[in-house]
Amino acid sequence: MDVVARLQRRLSGPLPGHDAFLELSGYKRPDLERARQLDPPPRESAVLALLYPKDDELHLLLMVRPTYDGVHSGQVSFPGGKREPGDADLTQTALREFAEETGAAADHVDVLGELSSVYIPPSRMLVTPYVGFAERIGPWQPDPKEVARLLEVPLEQVMREDILKRREQFIQIMGRSVEIPYFDLEGEVVWGATAMMIAELRELLLRDAELG
Repeated sequence: MDVVARLQRRLSGPLPGHDAFLELSGYKRPDLERARQLDPPPRESAVLALLYPKDDELHLLLMVRPTYDGVHSGQVSFPGGKREPGDADLTQTALREFAEETGAAADHVDVLGELSSVYIPPSRMLVTPYVGFAERIGPWQPDPKEVARLLEVPLEQVMREDILKRREQFIQIMGRSVEIPYFDLEGEVVWGATAMMIAELRELLLRDAELG
């Protein structure tokens, strides 16, 4: 698909980063260099933002995490998790975690490139997001311990202007509620690190559309 090839070219160049989206949030995350110098250092992790055709249009896969006693309970995220000692690199981390959480083999996933890393203070995770494409994928067999449900979101919906909204949200590192931007996808509130990743992906795709 032309859009996938053009996105791959955009991912190989300078990335937009997160400043524009963070300005909507009214608060700053620790910059990546400062996060990398923390003692102990942050835990490395990776996620996969997978694009794939379904019903003749591109979709983006997200997942809703189960409700549990933890900082990411019930949140929407991309499949992914922390790097394990046996992972050769973070690309392998992203693909392994994707397969473990969704139950779908990652053999046919073509990794197009990576987005800007995000530091998540509550879990001390430094997350590298990868963008992948698969001409065919599935069947899905999500791990119920990791996934409450999968969200197969049409890319056209991801790109719509009216999905960007605002609401009050308690921010743990601030100790108070603030008005935050979020994406309304399939009726789910997508905020925080995942929203930052989606915002950057949208910016790359919009840039692609503007440049043709």
